[in-house]
Amino acid sequence: MRIRSLGVIDDAVVELSPGFTAVTGETGAGKTMVVTSLGLLLGGRADPALVRIGAKSAVVEGRIAVGPAAPAAVRAEEAGAELDDGTLLISRTVSAEGRSRAHVGGRSVPVGLLGELADDLVAVHGQTDQQGLLRPARQRQALDRYAGDAVSVPLAEYTTAYRRLRAVAAELDELTTRARERAQEADLLRFGLEEIAAADPQPDEDTELAAEAERLGHAEALASAAAAAHAALAGNPEDLEAVDATTLVAGAHRALDAVRSHDPALSALTERLGEIGILMADVAGELASYADGLDADPLRLAAVEERRATLTHLTRKYGEDVAAVLAWAEEGAARLAELDGDDDRIGELTAERDELRAELGRLAQALTDAREASAKRFADAVTAELAELAMPHARVSVRITQTETGEDDGIEVGGRTVAFGPTGADEVELLLAPHPGTPPRPIAKGASGGELSRVMLAVEVVFAGSDPVPTYLFDEVDAGVGGKAAVEVGRRLARLARSAQVVVVTHLPQVAAFADRQLLVEKTHDGSVTRSGVTVLEGEERVRELSRMLAGQEDSETARAHAEELLETARAGR
Repeated sequence: MRIRSLGVIDDAVVELSPGFTAVTGETGAGKTMVVTSLGLLLGGRADPALVRIGAKSAVVEGRIAVGPAAPAAVRAEEAGAELDDGTLLISRTVSAEGRSRAHVGGRSVPVGLLGELADDLVAVHGQTDQQGLLRPARQRQALDRYAGDAVSVPLAEYTTAYRRLRAVAAELDELTTRARERAQEADLLRFGLEEIAAADPQPDEDTELAAEAERLGHAEALASAAAAAHAALAGNPEDLEAVDATTLVAGAHRALDAVRSHDPALSALTERLGEIGILMADVAGELASYADGLDADPLRLAAVEERRATLTHLTRKYGEDVAAVLAWAEEGAARLAELDGDDDRIGELTAERDELRAELGRLAQALTDAREASAKRFADAVTAELAELAMPHARVSVRITQTETGEDDGIEVGGRTVAFGPTGADEVELLLAPHPGTPPRPIAKGASGGELSRVMLAVEVVFAGSDPVPTYLFDEVDAGVGGKAAVEVGRRLARLARSAQVVVVTHLPQVAAFADRQLLVEKTHDGSVTRSGVTVLEGEERVRELSRMLAGQEDSETARAHAEELLETARAGR
């Protein structure tokens, strides 16, 4: 792994080779250079405060060797990235305004993809993780991940059933707690549907009735107008001297018809006059029929207006017109059928809830059995690690318990009704007996500061062994450890590095001495900008740095002798 950091407090290139790399230097310098930059590459939060004052942006670039079939490589290629001779190129840019951009394999990608790749590339273990492991929930997560498929498979089934139970319980609660409101809604719907059914409105009936009411209301005026128009067209039998349009048009047609053969143009006009005469005769006949058929019936008008009032009452309550009223009735009938089926639905949901509770009880028991089986192996592995860390008599155990509760609030596991949650019914707690004869106690209460650091490191090493990632970063997890215990910590990390790349940020010379390579981070200040440079220490330079870490004096002969002895011990004890 190669990290290049530009503008993130420091400008430097850090080469992290396979094996065990120790990063040392002044307090905070190594952590800022390696942990912060690596955190950004792995999708961590982009803090604009990381950008050096005066710089427009901060850039972190990483070159990570991965196999073509590695999960990270496959996921990167799915996102459009390309590998460069088995190397995955990752970069992250953070602007001074806080904007962030990410690139993988030459392609711009969402920052969230970096977090996905991180799960398959690097496992970070630090002091924050130590404090997190003091919480029972974190201890359960560690145990579950250590157990692997033995827990993850039933846990996935349990999670699915648990979510369904939550959904069923929520719907059942709504149906039962809102029963009164739903009953009132059903009554209102039933009343409305009965009212509409009694009126029995027909499609477009309101439009047709409006037209009929308009005609009946003006029947006399319509009849008078039709008679006058008929008289103008066909004449009035009672007025023999009146001249009507039909007679005039007929006379004009006769006059032209006598000479039409002499001019085709006049013949065409004659034809048109003939058509007009026929059309006028037809219209006159229809006007006569219309006038005879028009009936100014007051009773029919009253019936029409009464029907219109009935429809207006419906449209005022259920829609703007009859079409909207009929649509409301269709939707209301469907909703009423749903509400009337509440009792049946409540019965179905109750039965499903009981079945899900029984299934969750079975799955919770399977989880408990799997966790108990894994807990023994996990505790034995951590205990073995503590023996390697100068705590040969310490014993770690895992306590798995459940909390009994009322029948309505729990599930049945092992013949008892216990509380349950999204991860089962188990409460997991790590216990430590640091010395023979002492009772096991929760690790937060049963260990001193130095012992707690070693316990946490042992847990992290065991936990890291269950993570299928090629690189592990330990950020000062050896805090609070010193002397012989520190030597054992260094030796254990060196052994872990035989099968994985291990990077340790440390201030302990006993740990740094076991590293295959040691990087020194030094701060410099030119009066305006503080910079950190990274140097690979070899030979005499490494002895000087270990002397400084041991005694604070690079040139002390005693410290130098101690540093050389420490290096020899580390080489012989790997």
